[in-house]
Amino acid sequence: MDLNSLNGTPLVVIACQVFQDLFERLLPEELADEVTFLDYGLHRVPDKMTWSVQNQIDEIKVPSLILLGYGLCGNGMRGIKARQHTLLIPRTDDCIAILLGSYKKYITEFRSVPGTYYLTKGWLESGSNPLMEYQEYKEKYGEAEAAWLMDQQYKHYKRLVLVAHNQDDLLKYRPMALDVFEFCKRWNWEYEEILGSEEYIKKLIDVTAAFELAGEDFVVVPPGGETQQNMFLR
Repeated sequence: MDLNSLNGTPLVVIACQVFQDLFERLLPEELADEVTFLDYGLHRVPDKMTWSVQNQIDEIKVPSLILLGYGLCGNGMRGIKARQHTLLIPRTDDCIAILLGSYKKYITEFRSVPGTYYLTKGWLESGSNPLMEYQEYKEKYGEAEAAWLMDQQYKHYKRLVLVAHNQDDLLKYRPMALDVFEFCKRWNWEYEEILGSEEYIKKLIDVTAAFELAGEDFVVVPPGGETQQNMFLR
């Protein structure tokens, strides 16, 4: 693939709503022809994410460089067809490495405490966390069965971490995170907060103008290609 041939190609951004304020602040106004943010909650149903992102891509008629602001996200990014476009995607499992600023930082945290459950504003807003899951199970199956199901899923975790990329979000979402933590104390979890970094998003934006910077941190899918799970694995 001749990456130099992308010079002058229209840029389109399709990203998770969790990154909206980062892109709005960091993306030069004149750089992208179109920017779309999709709902937080899509990651709860990966098949719906795949369909929604593919639908957005299929609406773009002019061959473009499409920046997808997602990780693999529970295989939600698997099977995305580039059509006539070129796709540029962070090479991460999910949004956590992007919010932390690098895959290296994510691995450092993982090795420090492997059993970590991460919370972000997107996951809190969409109701994807142990407390909400318990409430849903309780309504469906009753209290005893709900407690057993939660134990099977979460008893091996050790830590709950709220990741925010600015101080305002940290203050805003801390009360919601602490509510989740109160529930998770039943497994003797610890609670921490991490202020993330803009570096992954900055590099992602930089790569759209200089593809020689697209190293191991990014997945590039040429026209006619399709995303596969192994593209995101390291």
